[in-house]
Amino acid sequence: MDFASVFERYGEPSVMALGGACIGLMFGFFAQRSKFCLRAAVIEFWHRKFGEKLSVWLLAFSTAVVTIQVLILNHSIDLSTARQLAATGSISGALIGGLLFGIGMILTRGCASRLLILSANGNLRALLSGLVFAVAAQASLSGALAPLRNTMSAWWTVEGGSSRDLLAIAGVGNWGGILFGMVWLIAALYFSIRSGGTIWKWIGGIGSGLAVALAWWFTYTSSVNSFEIIPLQGLTFSGPSAEWLMRILSSPSVPINFDFGLLPAVFIGSFIGAWFGKDLKLEGFKDGYSMGRYIIGAILMGFGAMLAGGCAVGAGITGGSIFALTAWLALIGMWAGAGITDWLFDTHPESAQSKNLVAESPANMQAP
Repeated sequence: MDFASVFERYGEPSVMALGGACIGLMFGFFAQRSKFCLRAAVIEFWHRKFGEKLSVWLLAFSTAVVTIQVLILNHSIDLSTARQLAATGSISGALIGGLLFGIGMILTRGCASRLLILSANGNLRALLSGLVFAVAAQASLSGALAPLRNTMSAWWTVEGGSSRDLLAIAGVGNWGGILFGMVWLIAALYFSIRSGGTIWKWIGGIGSGLAVALAWWFTYTSSVNSFEIIPLQGLTFSGPSAEWLMRILSSPSVPINFDFGLLPAVFIGSFIGAWFGKDLKLEGFKDGYSMGRYIIGAILMGFGAMLAGGCAVGAGITGGSIFALTAWLALIGMWAGAGITDWLFDTHPESAQSKNLVAESPANMQAP
């Protein structure tokens, strides 16, 4: 494909939006069919089940890692100028933001991408939580919560470049990244075979990981073939959610870009997947306490994602697959925060209010 001629004919905004839409459709469909969800994977891990949900996440993660490292070695992409590696990062923001995001992820019973996917399936709890998440993300980016985010981010920073590149820090290079990804791919295959399930677990998990790699490839290829400045970016849902909120509320709106096509396409892709699998179902809240829990969780996720530099997909897989230090710290924070919160609220609930949620506990639910 001659990207330069395509840009000249149709313009950068239209091409980038179309590319985001195609990748979003792919991710939305595969993530819906495989029930891809970091929250579910974390719960299985901390409960030492190592089952289907964990295997799907590991399939997506390891596929993204291996594919991206192969593309780098093949000189098909160069991600050294991506913000996750090149810009100054915040270690304090990654750790605290990841922890808050993990807490919120358990309270809302899904991460940012999962809420969007479930909204398309008719889940009103996920829809409300997603809207609150977008408001909190925008407030953290440039609104009332921005000063707090900036203060916390400044506590402990790290320079861009090799200081943020785990492969450079470890001295193993991209071949080391491939080996690391292959180890987890083998683990994912082992857990997948042992846990059983449908073929969609395999197809959806691998397809979701390929969508992450494709986003990096598309934006890099576009950046080197365009006369305009196009930033390198992968799949993420915190920034795009905030952007779409401003498109709806403000005028003039945010310019059309990759994220313009991404978010609605993920929604459509998930709807198609749910229709294909007969998963469309209207669901709402059971009581007032449940609603409060979801809202608080969505606020924590929105602030945590902006503080950490990305959501479960944006930092956890997109940033993690290029071995960005802060992305890995954020991911560790998410796993820790989610594990602790699940133990407190769902596994060992002590309060009467928590006990009222037994019917909605992870053991009795497959989705939020």
